[in-house]
Amino acid sequence: MIIIGEKLNGSVPSVKEAIKARNEQFIYDLAVRQAKAGAHYLDVCAGTNPEDEADTLVWMMDIVQDAVKVPLCIDSPNVRVIAKVFKNAKIPGIINSVSAEGEKCEVIFPLIEGTDWKVIALTCDNAGIPADSEKRTEITRSIVEKALKHSISPDRIFVDPLVTALSTDNTSLLKFIETLRYVKEIYPTIKVTSGLSNISFGMPLRKIINQNFLALALYNGMDSAIMDPLNRDLRATILACEALLGRDRLCRKWFDAYRKKLIG
Repeated sequence: MIIIGEKLNGSVPSVKEAIKARNEQFIYDLAVRQAKAGAHYLDVCAGTNPEDEADTLVWMMDIVQDAVKVPLCIDSPNVRVIAKVFKNAKIPGIINSVSAEGEKCEVIFPLIEGTDWKVIALTCDNAGIPADSEKRTEITRSIVEKALKHSISPDRIFVDPLVTALSTDNTSLLKFIETLRYVKEIYPTIKVTSGLSNISFGMPLRKIINQNFLALALYNGMDSAIMDPLNRDLRATILACEALLGRDRLCRKWFDAYRKKLIG
């Protein structure tokens, strides 16, 4: 499974404080720890005031790229900010994100046309997150059609069906899985990702909810997650699922992780 490390986010209090103090060592060390834990991409999100966001993102990107060779996932709700900092990335990574809202596709897709960059596509539009999986699938189709006009194939798109909090919608996981299946029927090479901790918002024992969501989503075809790679329980869940689903020949990854004390 493709792990997108979520820790370098200005909404996290410790990262927010490091950004405020311009603590380069904190950002550097956090990047290294996530990479060593197996993150395939590192999400970098400034989470600061709009007037400071681009400068802060560039500052973070430079530190992370000095620390590790893992590609970035450039994260901002403002696509104009992404366009401004995009060229500071040394190697292609992931843009986080586009959706059917406003001009997002129109700004990002020309930017990554003719490159190896990938993109996360959120299944929402100007009306917000749809309540049903059919509408989410329809939004995915419209985003993919726009991407194809710029020669961006489905295999470069990570669709996020936007799992909502279980505490407010008891069918949240079911809708996520239904959307996943619909989308993969139409575009077999597309990837599906999620911000998996959203499912447990407002619930007690959040880590238990997150682990079980992860296992069920993996079984049903989720390819990726934006998650904390430093969380040993989540890493163990991924490795156990891959072994149980026949994706870990002779359980070598499981035994290797156990010997290195990465799990258990």
